[in-house]
Amino acid sequence: MASPRGMRDGFLKDRADDSLLTLVGDVPELVRNLVIAEVDQAKSWLAKTAKDYGIGAGWLVVALAVLFWSIPVFGTAAIAGLATVWPVWLSALVIGVGLLVIVAVLALLGVARFKRASRRQSPIGAVKEDFDIVREVRDEF
Repeated sequence: MASPRGMRDGFLKDRADDSLLTLVGDVPELVRNLVIAEVDQAKSWLAKTAKDYGIGAGWLVVALAVLFWSIPVFGTAAIAGLATVWPVWLSALVIGVGLLVIVAVLALLGVARFKRASRRQSPIGAVKEDFDIVREVRDEF
């Protein structure tokens, strides 16, 4: 990249003696350099942010994998704890039914959320509706 006219060996030179036309003539080059610097800064920010989000997502996946394998451990511990009071088969049955109730509630919440999302009008549908209205008005005239 070429250095701006006001730069000499990486240092700014004294521009006090330059004419107004020279200074005004340098404005497009300075604006160009500013835009290039801003775009480069945005690229750098985007690359660093994407890397951080990617690493963060990786850690979350690892955490979810550990959670996935810890659930059976806690289920076994709950069964063993209840087995001190009830027979083992009854303890396992109670924990299993409790987990099925939790799954049913979570599934119902998910289905309700999908129904709510399907009732919402998409932006594409709204734009099509706007175009149809504009066409109707255009056809009237």
